[in-house]
Amino acid sequence: MSDLTRLTLKAALDGLKAKSFSSEEITRAFVANIDAANPRLNAYVVQTTDKALDMARAADARIAKGEGGPLEGAPLGIKDLFCTDGVQTTAGSNMLKGFVPPYESTVTANLWRDGAVMLGKLNMDEFAMGSSNETSAFGPVVNPWKSSASNADLTPGGSSGGSASAVAGDLCLAATASDTGGSIRQPAAFTGTVGVKPTYGRASRFGMVAFASSLDQAGPITKTVEDAAILLRSMCSFDPKDSTSLDVETPDWTQSLGKGVKGLRIGVPKEYVVDGMPAEIQALWDQGVQWLKAAGAEIVEISLPHTKYALPAYYIIAPAEASSNLARYDGMRFGHRATDAKSLTDLYETSRAEGFGKEVQRRLTIGAYVLSAGFYDAYYVRALKVRRRIAMDFDAVWDKVDAILTPSTPSAAFALGDKQIDPLQMYLNDIFTVTANLAGLPGISVPAGVDSGGLPLGLQVIGKALDEATVFQVASALEDAAGFTAKPEKWW
Repeated sequence: MSDLTRLTLKAALDGLKAKSFSSEEITRAFVANIDAANPRLNAYVVQTTDKALDMARAADARIAKGEGGPLEGAPLGIKDLFCTDGVQTTAGSNMLKGFVPPYESTVTANLWRDGAVMLGKLNMDEFAMGSSNETSAFGPVVNPWKSSASNADLTPGGSSGGSASAVAGDLCLAATASDTGGSIRQPAAFTGTVGVKPTYGRASRFGMVAFASSLDQAGPITKTVEDAAILLRSMCSFDPKDSTSLDVETPDWTQSLGKGVKGLRIGVPKEYVVDGMPAEIQALWDQGVQWLKAAGAEIVEISLPHTKYALPAYYIIAPAEASSNLARYDGMRFGHRATDAKSLTDLYETSRAEGFGKEVQRRLTIGAYVLSAGFYDAYYVRALKVRRRIAMDFDAVWDKVDAILTPSTPSAAFALGDKQIDPLQMYLNDIFTVTANLAGLPGISVPAGVDSGGLPLGLQVIGKALDEATVFQVASALEDAAGFTAKPEKWW
């Protein structure tokens, strides 16, 4: 095999099972890629080379005996908010720098149970707060893609930018990620990869460093829709340690692939046509509609009237929950402790000022404000009512459509530094993705084309709660129609 690192997850698993190559061989190939590329892409914050090789040798031994799980021997990258027993987990923050968990997150435990190999921990926006991976205490991640119009370093998206960059740059077969307002789907769209956010509660949140508990959900970033179906199945499970975990069966979603969309009703929401949306995004969306229509789907125009309130509601609810979740990091109970504090109050203030970056401080301030006695009803309670209205909008269309098609992002990847000055411009990156989080629905981003600068663009499919099967079915049809095979030219 000429370049093992360019294989899809499915092809790698087939090759390992057929003994065409060993897990140790493919793991060493990825380690070499990481060593060469990470100084430039900054996708990994921790490399676990020795651990990876030990896990690979153990996988090879199981394969030799005819044993092994669904992911046996597959080298993966793990986003740095999944706690990993004995391996530093920081959520991209100085607040947790040096923290080595004595336990494993349920999602990663599922992966190791199924035979996966851990290459290391992937960079991310601090506490998952960001859309460009520029808020990380370890510095920004760089997108492997370059625009033909500029040599500027581009964002891979956020918060799962390290996961997306690593998959696109062939630094792992696939990666875990998390999505609070679009943090899987937006980076996937920016890097020409596939990203899935399952139904809220499908994957356990135990052992995930919390941002906004009612919105956070784990999912994969992969090279293909099939790879996403394979990895998501291993990641999902009922977990009694997570009170929001759903006690439902985890299907084999690969069975939904290749079925076609003939007879399916696909909704196109008129509210997703937004002012200032680039013509290329609209053209890709129109093309996606035509692909599905040509494949036999019925296209139905729908209305989701409260969509325009989704972003404001999200940026009240998410900071409010973050303010509560991150209160534990005070220098006394958990997290960084200041060394020169002069009083208890000074210890709290200095520890949090030193431990948290500016974007986290901004969101915690907003969260504390909207939860304060004078503004709780005016902001937080009202945002919760809007959230319910958004969920009701979706409920009202499911008798008319089987899935919904939208753009994944309002633009292609932008240059690092372009949107840091104005936080509101950065927040607008989530405009097409936050509704699925607010309503707890599954969504997937599929690479479907490129812009005038040769940068990837994605289409999003949103489905009914617990109906990932239809989401994968539609995504598979889009993938086949788009025939997206572009890869970034290696410059790093």
